[in-house]
Amino acid sequence: MRFAIIAPDVPTQKWKKELEQLAPQIPLVIGTETDHADEVVCAMVWKQKRGALQKFKNLRLIFSMGAGVDHVLEDDTIAEHIPICRVVDPQMAFSMSNYVIMAVLNHNRALYDFQNAKQQKHWAQFDFDERQLKIGVLGTGFLGMDAAKKLHHLGFDVIGYSTTPKETPFPSYAGDALNEFLAQINVLICLVPYTPKTQGLLNYTLFEKLKQPTYLINVSRGSVQVEDDILKALEEGLLCGAFLDVFEEEPLPKNSPLWTHPAVQITPHIASLTYPKESVLQMLACFVRVEKGLPLPHQVDRKKMY
Repeated sequence: MRFAIIAPDVPTQKWKKELEQLAPQIPLVIGTETDHADEVVCAMVWKQKRGALQKFKNLRLIFSMGAGVDHVLEDDTIAEHIPICRVVDPQMAFSMSNYVIMAVLNHNRALYDFQNAKQQKHWAQFDFDERQLKIGVLGTGFLGMDAAKKLHHLGFDVIGYSTTPKETPFPSYAGDALNEFLAQINVLICLVPYTPKTQGLLNYTLFEKLKQPTYLINVSRGSVQVEDDILKALEEGLLCGAFLDVFEEEPLPKNSPLWTHPAVQITPHIASLTYPKESVLQMLACFVRVEKGLPLPHQVDRKKMY
């Protein structure tokens, strides 16, 4: 019995280190080149190439090395009977929520206006007021709910939206009430998973439904946003600014106007960090349940794509 890691070098080395400490009895295959393909029963993957898993004929579990699974499901050669599980880590939620709160507070307290004043050596003590925010969290799944609850507990006016109804300590909308949700907010935080239904969701048509200039924070997936539409919405005042951690193409091309747009803040897809030790422990626990024929935690619904 062997496990395989198929991922970029940096996460591969981190997961390899943790696996060798936590389960030294399990031989590892790194990448797809091996003489022991038939012995591989579990594959840990991140952005594997299409067909990369086909040589492993005895796979019993595929484990995504992050919260997202769109990179796994893009591979249409994966057999339907092999379960796919994903990381659901409280530490990951801690990182994501801290990032979202940071982005909200910077906007709330006009930090970038004060930074611009500093560049001019201007003492802007009375120039910028604390903004009154009505925050909409689009996607109240595991990560979105954690961020929304923390913002609510900080005293911000928060509302949520999910495709299905959720119990929340703040007002929440679901299903066909998206337009009602959008009409109330002036900060839009996007935390939806990537699926065919959410591809290009943050587009000009959606921005037109906002009733007041809105600050956009996207920490979901780059495929969820249409960057030309974000720029157009900024130009027309539908959006008053944007804080983006994800992009249609990553790394963000050097010729992208987002780099230099004065109303746009960017970070290189670092909002939610994966903690290898906790993730490896989850993977090992999942495989034990596979061997026992038990239901799997956080198994991906291939139709929903999460």
